[in-house]
Amino acid sequence: MEITLVVLALLLVLVVLALWYSLRWVRMRRGGGVSVALRWSPDNARAGWHLGIGRYVGDDFEWYRVWSLRTGPDRVFPRETMEIADRRDPSGSEAYAVPSGSTVLRCESGAQEAIEIAMGPGALTGFLSWLESAPPGRRIPRPS
Repeated sequence: MEITLVVLALLLVLVVLALWYSLRWVRMRRGGGVSVALRWSPDNARAGWHLGIGRYVGDDFEWYRVWSLRTGPDRVFPRETMEIADRRDPSGSEAYAVPSGSTVLRCESGAQEAIEIAMGPGALTGFLSWLESAPPGRRIPRPS
C-alpha cells in the first residue's frame, strides 16, 4: 500500500511538471517567441548549445531556456549594446544541436561576454530587423 502511494505521488509530480512545461511553452510561443539556441563562451570548444525561446520586449531580447523552472528570462540582451561580429552556418556536430536550417550569429555585447545565437531563417529575419530598428535619434551599433 505504501509503495503504491509513493508511486502515485511521483506520477503526480511528473504530471504537474509536464503540465508546467507545456503551459510555459505554449504561453511563450503565443506571446511572439521564436525558437533560438544559445551558446555562451563560444571560444570554449566544449561549450554546449542550450535550446530556448527568444522574445522581443521593447529594447531587450529575452531568452528563456526550454528546460527551466524559472518564470523570468534566463538571459536579457539590450539592443543598444548588441553587435553582430560574425555570421556562419553550423559546422560539424553542432548542426544537430541547433534548429534545422539555422544560421549562427556571434554577438558581442558591451556588458556581457560574447555569445552565439542560432536561429532559423524566419527568426533570423525578425532578429536582424529588430536589431537594426530603433527609435529616431538613437544610435545603432553596426557590425565592423
